[in-house]
Amino acid sequence: MSAVRKVRGDVAARAWKERGKKPPFLLFNPRSLLLFHRRRRLRPCRGQALQTLHLDIFDFLVSMTSSLRANTELSQCFASSVRPYDQKAYVTQQYPCKGTKNCFSKRFSLLRMAAGKVAARRTRNTSLISSMSKNNYGESADMADSLTYKDAGVDIDAGSELVKRIAKMAPGIGGFGGLFPLGDSYLVAGTDGVGTKLKLAFETGIHETIGIDLVAMSVNDIVTSGAKPLFFLDYFATSHLDVDLAEKVIKGIVDGCQQSDCVLLGGETAEMPDFYADGEYDLSGFAVGVVKKDSVIDGKNIVPGDVLIGLLSSGVHSNGFSLVRRVLSRSGLSLKDQLPGEAITLGEALMAPTVIYVKQVLDFISKGGVKGIAHITGGGFTDNIPRVFPKGLGAVIYKDSWEVPSVFKWIQEAGQIEDAEMRRTFNMGIGMVLVVSPEASLRILGDGNGAYTAYKIGEVAVGEGVRYG
Repeated sequence: MSAVRKVRGDVAARAWKERGKKPPFLLFNPRSLLLFHRRRRLRPCRGQALQTLHLDIFDFLVSMTSSLRANTELSQCFASSVRPYDQKAYVTQQYPCKGTKNCFSKRFSLLRMAAGKVAARRTRNTSLISSMSKNNYGESADMADSLTYKDAGVDIDAGSELVKRIAKMAPGIGGFGGLFPLGDSYLVAGTDGVGTKLKLAFETGIHETIGIDLVAMSVNDIVTSGAKPLFFLDYFATSHLDVDLAEKVIKGIVDGCQQSDCVLLGGETAEMPDFYADGEYDLSGFAVGVVKKDSVIDGKNIVPGDVLIGLLSSGVHSNGFSLVRRVLSRSGLSLKDQLPGEAITLGEALMAPTVIYVKQVLDFISKGGVKGIAHITGGGFTDNIPRVFPKGLGAVIYKDSWEVPSVFKWIQEAGQIEDAEMRRTFNMGIGMVLVVSPEASLRILGDGNGAYTAYKIGEVAVGEGVRYG
């Protein structure tokens, strides 16, 4: 190990000497290097001298990576994790233009004007949502600047791989909820959080509804098996307990439990000094429900020709916010700016609480004909709908069968996101999909009476996966 460090030190010394500067000792120790940069990112430099030093170190590390090509892992670590410090908040940071590519301004109208100048660039084929695949001038988004969920730090494929590995250790997992046999019934359990939507809660100061999101993510999962939620448990963690703030959050959890007709049975409040930033907290929740064994909705009876019914979402719900925040940063807008085309702010649109579908779905189930249910969360249509199908079957989604909410149109245009990426990240306005018999679909679509909004969005077909037509 000491020999490796000596080689690293010699390489670093030569690179630093070429710059005519004396190398700091900490750069020869990889552990000290990582510690230094963690501290540097947490504590913004206040003086010009420190700012210059940090930029010098960054420039050195960039040049150093080329000298360490033999060590691919270390080189990638330097290249990806070390970058100049930016004191701006993440919601207002603007990304630099790439060559002659578009740079989005602070107003959406100017964004559209800039996008209109790319008419000569090649366009992509129209897919599921034609209004989303093109901007307001009819041109396709520039693929070179297109953002992805992975760019924002979330790798869906890695998550799927982990589930596969866990399944080898705990066979039977993989559904939206876990089933535990108890007499002639199953207890159905689910757990989830609200992800980086919390970052927007901290930024906007909207804490009263984040608890609804927390409950929704779990109860919407377990109701896909036909289970009626019985009780909910929460976990609230923070560095320093702000009682007034915590009360707002818990009030939202109580509201969510009331909407899903279950009991807030208990929870845990953890105060962990130095673990979270001041004023921030984390949430997770756990729901348990019950369903008779002969009433479980498991998708086994789904056949070609069955109908897909979509229930409208309130917006982004609680998934995809790492990408949303990256888009927001690129757009130059703030959460206080108006959502283009709507009379609400971006913050209000993005913080809209997740719809709790429990009572609505249980009502549909009680009338018969419901064969499978998919909660559209992380993975969007692409990954969630196929989870309810028997082997060999898939879905055909009807193009333009529902109106995509404005917030998704803004996200796609501001982030220049590909259609396929949008469909695999966001719910696109449909938060729950029911697979029902043709007869049941007629009843569901005809008996709403304003109590809910449902759309016929597709059908079951031979061939696995999700297709759009």
